[in-house]
Amino acid sequence: MKMQVSNIYMIKGESETRTYLFRVVVEPDEDRWHAYCPVLEDIGGATWGYTREEALKNIREVVEMIIEELIEDGERLPEAPEKEVQIFSEPRVMVTA
Repeated sequence: MKMQVSNIYMIKGESETRTYLFRVVVEPDEDRWHAYCPVLEDIGGATWGYTREEALKNIREVVEMIIEELIEDGERLPEAPEKEVQIFSEPRVMVTA
């Protein structure tokens, strides 16, 4: 069973605030759950947890740390493919039900 959820981040730039929505995947893996963000997986965007909720909490923290580090280093945030990253020019609120 694969579960797809998203993380949403508002990034304040010099000219405008942009909202980034990153897709993450949480799936069972033997006796634990594996979670990853496909667009960030090559730079450490993966983790695990003993429960689905723990894995989801952990991947949210991992994605936040990677995004913060990219911003601090002046690196561009991933903007493609659209299936993995959606960018909005206005603030958004996400609710996972």
